[in-house]
Amino acid sequence: MKTTKLLLVGVMLISAAFARAGAATWIWYPGDFEIRLSNNMQNRRTERGAFYPPFWRMDSHYVLVEFFKTVDLEAPEEVEIYAEGEYNVKLDGRLQFGKLDRLHIPAGRHRLNIRVYNQLVTPAIFVRGKTVASDTSWLVTFKDTEFVNAGSWNFNDAQATPSQFSLPTTPKAAAATERGEASVLVDFGQETFGFLKLHGLKGKGNLSVYYGESREEALDTAGCETLDRLYVDRSQPEDFVTSASRAFRYANIAGGGTLLFDSVSMLYEYMPEVYRGAFRCSDEELNRIWDISAYTLQLSTREFFIDGIKRDRWIWSGDAYQSFLMSYYLFFDAPSVTRTLYALRGKDPVASHINTIMDYTFYWFMGVYDYYLFTGDERFVRQMYPRMESLMAYALGRRNANGMLEGLSGDWVFVDWAEFAMSKKGELSFEQLLFCRSLEVMATCAEIAGNGERAATYAALSQELKQKLFDGFWSNEKNAFVHNREGGRQSSQVTPYANIFAVLLGYLNAAQTQAVKQSVLLNPDALKITTPYMRFYELEALCALGEQEHVLKEMKSYWGGMLKLGATSFWEKYDPRESGAQHLAMYGRPYGRSLCHAWGASPLYLLGKYYMGVQPLKPGYGEFCIKPNLGGLQWIEGKVPTAGGDIAVYADAKTIRVTADAGQGFLYFCSAKKPKANMGAVEKVGDNEYRLLISEHKKQYVVTYRNAQ
Repeated sequence: MKTTKLLLVGVMLISAAFARAGAATWIWYPGDFEIRLSNNMQNRRTERGAFYPPFWRMDSHYVLVEFFKTVDLEAPEEVEIYAEGEYNVKLDGRLQFGKLDRLHIPAGRHRLNIRVYNQLVTPAIFVRGKTVASDTSWLVTFKDTEFVNAGSWNFNDAQATPSQFSLPTTPKAAAATERGEASVLVDFGQETFGFLKLHGLKGKGNLSVYYGESREEALDTAGCETLDRLYVDRSQPEDFVTSASRAFRYANIAGGGTLLFDSVSMLYEYMPEVYRGAFRCSDEELNRIWDISAYTLQLSTREFFIDGIKRDRWIWSGDAYQSFLMSYYLFFDAPSVTRTLYALRGKDPVASHINTIMDYTFYWFMGVYDYYLFTGDERFVRQMYPRMESLMAYALGRRNANGMLEGLSGDWVFVDWAEFAMSKKGELSFEQLLFCRSLEVMATCAEIAGNGERAATYAALSQELKQKLFDGFWSNEKNAFVHNREGGRQSSQVTPYANIFAVLLGYLNAAQTQAVKQSVLLNPDALKITTPYMRFYELEALCALGEQEHVLKEMKSYWGGMLKLGATSFWEKYDPRESGAQHLAMYGRPYGRSLCHAWGASPLYLLGKYYMGVQPLKPGYGEFCIKPNLGGLQWIEGKVPTAGGDIAVYADAKTIRVTADAGQGFLYFCSAKKPKANMGAVEKVGDNEYRLLISEHKKQYVVTYRNAQ
């Protein structure tokens, strides 16, 4: 393990993805650093010591790229040049001889080209002068004759090259230690991630470490998912650190031969994030649920947003999409979103769906749009748009004669891990619905990219598909979308998935919305979802329909159920009908279930968006909505991070207090009596419904009212 770590201060992670004006930063072809970093991370997965790489195509960085910048200098300037790789420099088209680390540029207008080759790591440059500085205004090409804006992160030190990046670590003590006859069991008190450290290790023999998210797993030396087996030969006591980071709460350490050690600790490995979001309420169990959700997302936020820290440690688009949304209400870590989107998309030509999963391709498109909505970053959309075009062309090319998508050879139609029998054959209403939304996203992004003709084409395609969706899958008898259609014949099965997303995307009219609410979402006889993955969307749909009191009970039952079983992070799956070791098993393996899974942290999003009621209406929170809903709680308070600052909200049955750092929007609320505000004019918009314009920054608006929800 490297002893030197590149420490990224948390505030860097929540800054804009672009370098500060006038400050030099390392730059590269956009997506290349991200792809290489993701390859390194995802190929660290092991199962019982065996190398276990992802099963989809992995791309690589371009090995030869050229950087270009036109500079206009009032005075001569000497610039320093650093590069990751072999490079040459041209000034006004003339090759500068020798390997230059400094270049004299005369006054006036000049063209600067730097060409870099590196087979092993991402070609990158760092250029620094009095006024000349490498940043994302530079253009770059991989010699396809097309220049695009360079990519960057927060590598603002010439000596801290992108290829050196690794996550920082910090020491963490064990919570308890049990010494047995042949092994030592160490408990760190909660789910964690990092490197095990044995203090004063000496002797000669085989050392085995069996890791467990549970005590049972760590003690099961034949069945635990992850382990380390090492040979040690040390005549003098020394501290020893394992070479690979692992996820665990418990570590069972067995040493053969003459091996001895004094004590055990760990180096906790983490992405330095700042909790910008906050939530507290009158219910202590719900506060605990928010805290554990935040810790779950923190653990699962590494170089990228990953699924779970023990088993896969891969970048799955469906998991990442939910992490993006949760992050907007906790970290607002925009660079981690863009890194993950780049890593998932990879390079052209497109040969399969993202992660080989049809629905995961569509979540990727939706993730790009949500990033734009929350950040307002049009530049990223324009930069990503060509890759969006080629991916959508791939999807459109796989339509059947009905203009719909169904699973073809090589496709994984996932939807969810479902307890009930669910056909994945033919045309699934769920897949068409996500496809339709992705076409709408393409129309929006084409407009941002300046391609109005393509925007109109995508808009027409989405409207056509939406009509086919209702014609082919809506059942007046079932008052819902049916699950699928095979050979032109409509299924009789109703599953929750398409109906949930139809509500969330606003595709239903008022009558259809109420029909789905009663026949699917609130129907006790409807098929039940048992994964936090789809509970995320199910509970969001209910919140969108004003069922916060119902959702509060569900959160306390579902996530509170995990807490009652001792969870210190939230799981990949929870079924209250299970007991004992059943809660640890999945995929036919006794410890296959992930006990720290990103999609288990959805209360962060639900509480921020639907209880504090904060969401963007225009890109980058240029306009926002605040609609607090107590949902049966006595009071709520917290903060939601935005692109320009924070929005703070407090609400009880008599008072609402709101402060916004940037942007403007309306506070919406219901009151059984005429409300009063300390500033601004309260406007009545319906029966017992009011709104107040929030436009003064960093000033607290106070409303007195009588809660009528």
